[in-house]
Amino acid sequence: MAHVALRSVRKSYSEKEILKGISMDIQRGELISIVGPSGSGKTTLLRIIDGLVPPDSGEIRIDGNRLTKENAPTIRARVGMVFQKPLLFDASVYDNVALSLKFRGVPNDLIRKKVEEALDLVKLKDLAKRNALTLSGGEAQRVALARTLVYDPDLILLDEPTANLDPANVQIIERALTKANVEMKTVVLVTHNIFQARRIAKRVALLLDGAVIEIQDTESFFNRPLDPRTRLFIDGDLVY
Repeated sequence: MAHVALRSVRKSYSEKEILKGISMDIQRGELISIVGPSGSGKTTLLRIIDGLVPPDSGEIRIDGNRLTKENAPTIRARVGMVFQKPLLFDASVYDNVALSLKFRGVPNDLIRKKVEEALDLVKLKDLAKRNALTLSGGEAQRVALARTLVYDPDLILLDEPTANLDPANVQIIERALTKANVEMKTVVLVTHNIFQARRIAKRVALLLDGAVIEIQDTESFFNRPLDPRTRLFIDGDLVY
């Protein structure tokens, strides 16, 4: 059974069709990257999987359970979402990361252990007492990732998490995602950076004008694409 299954998912805004009948399966424990130009529907697709946006038609199943307005809060408890622009609170780095665990009623001693592990994973233990609002953009994004990883979600969704970050921060985030994936977390990474997709994804899907043009294992996607538009996208020659 697929961890995430999408069937004929459609979504429009102001009469503009953003997603045009998306069907795809995401297997448990894989790291899949969804690539495509701006406006292709990547972020909308991710928000629909997360239950933040309802599709106009079609269905989404998480572990076989159809995602609905009624059960979305329950299903989302096992899903982590990292946005392109992190929203942090006027509190310490530690307290920002611990917040989700406090909401879940986790005992304080376990909170301390899990927060320290999460901060260590994103190389921020030394900044635990720093006010999160004083951090650089890269550091803030690493806090947002730690805040997601700390409650051990089964499914991790990321929307351009390293956009406009320097190579050092990109490397730390990519290593953290790879480690989470090794631990059998399903990771769905939306990115415009095809080099990032090639580095860490197991499969890559190309979304173009609201449709999945191609989805293959990473090596085949980049070296033996089936659709000529995929090769043009990879080479930077595709005119949108």
